[in-house]
Amino acid sequence: MNEDFRMEQGYKEAAYGDSLGRYTAKTFGWMFIGLLITFGVAIGMYMTDGLYYVSRVPGWYYILFIAEIGIVVYLSARINQMTVGMARTMFFLYAAVNGIVFSVYFLVFDVVSLWMAFAITAAFFGVMALIGYFGNINFSALRPFMMAGLIFLAGFWLLSMFINLSAYETVVCAIGIFIFLIVTAYDAKKIQAFYSYYGNVPEMATKSSIFAALQLYLDFINLFVYLLRFVGRRRR
Repeated sequence: MNEDFRMEQGYKEAAYGDSLGRYTAKTFGWMFIGLLITFGVAIGMYMTDGLYYVSRVPGWYYILFIAEIGIVVYLSARINQMTVGMARTMFFLYAAVNGIVFSVYFLVFDVVSLWMAFAITAAFFGVMALIGYFGNINFSALRPFMMAGLIFLAGFWLLSMFINLSAYETVVCAIGIFIFLIVTAYDAKKIQAFYSYYGNVPEMATKSSIFAALQLYLDFINLFVYLLRFVGRRRR
């Protein structure tokens, strides 16, 4: 998905008939469906002991992690070539795989912490999405800061796989919350840019909506995880 167009450009009516408002509603609708799939699979895995059977596969967590990365990379790189149906399938597949991974949190954190983190995430996400979508913010100036923050977070968690960095986890989670609040506003703003850029190509407009939904979905999930790690109470 080409994102080199200007974020500040005005939008135009899509050739296939959808207004910007309807296009935006569809995008958030896809995101919402993805979240339902993820949390539905996570709850189902927890209640049916499905995670127990998955965990018996050697290296299961790394296999799922690699699968998630592979799906996102493939969807990002091939979305221009794939059909709308395939793009939607890949998004929902990612949400389902992520649900298996998420079921672990039901074993680590108590239910109250999970609901509290979800409520806070929904509130923060909603506020930042509104600010980003309706605000007149120059995100091009913030892009280097966001990229540096994401690289730092990825580097920290990668390093933590080999070195015990638990003493710094609270600080890093606070940084992660701050970074993804900004990224949420940025990705919400991109909905308008996608609409303007692809509005005259019906199929690409639909695929760009799914792609934008994936980005917002990832923002919500990451914000939830960092908030859960920051305020959540672990089971004893």
